[in-house]
Amino acid sequence: MILAMPFLSGCFGSSITYPTRSDGPPIINRVDLTKLPNPVVRREPKSKIGNKSPYKVFGKSYRVMESGSGYKATGIASWYGRKFHGRKTSNGETFDMFKLTAAHRSLPLPIYLRVTNLDNGRSTIVRVNDRGPFHGNRLIDLSYAGAVKLGFAEEGTARVRLQVLEKGTVYYLQVGAFRDKKSAQSLKKRVQGLTRLQGRVVSGSGDRLYRVHLGPIARYDDAISFQELLMSSNYSKPLILDY
Repeated sequence: MILAMPFLSGCFGSSITYPTRSDGPPIINRVDLTKLPNPVVRREPKSKIGNKSPYKVFGKSYRVMESGSGYKATGIASWYGRKFHGRKTSNGETFDMFKLTAAHRSLPLPIYLRVTNLDNGRSTIVRVNDRGPFHGNRLIDLSYAGAVKLGFAEEGTARVRLQVLEKGTVYYLQVGAFRDKKSAQSLKKRVQGLTRLQGRVVSGSGDRLYRVHLGPIARYDDAISFQELLMSSNYSKPLILDY
């Protein structure tokens, strides 16, 4: 993912890399990247560079979206690593393969995405600060750290779902859906007592189901923790909903 413009992202951590002509994982890595905390979603102004539209790469023109609000997509993700570690990203930052960042052809920079690996269900948040990928049918290029956290660093690619996150996003757990309202209210009471979260019964539009939601939960990592708590207490795996 090379551009004829300011390029990739990073900040040097406790891992060591060396210049190389071929891309790949770090030569030495002393950090468990699977435990990296998700970036905090913030409202940031558009970068002064990296948002030129249209722009041209390898003879092909691309247009940058005015806004990423509401953006969702599915496709193939790849990753980039030590070849670009320390180089400039498209918005003028420095690429750090050990941070949760990404490159996208048309989203405004910077922006935050939830990326979900459709092959294993793993999910993470990344901050998009670069342009690419420009080869094949790839939808997004994640940093090496992002690929590790999503569990596809060794495979090289994965099927993913993308969703833009905006400041103010909160999460709810959907722990059940019933045709009988009393059953929904009974479940709500039980899971409220277990999690100490506020419960609500939401009636569906047209399907006549009563859904039990718990929340709001400010951090996705906390939503995962509550999801695991409920599963360990013999409840079915709750859905995590973005609002």
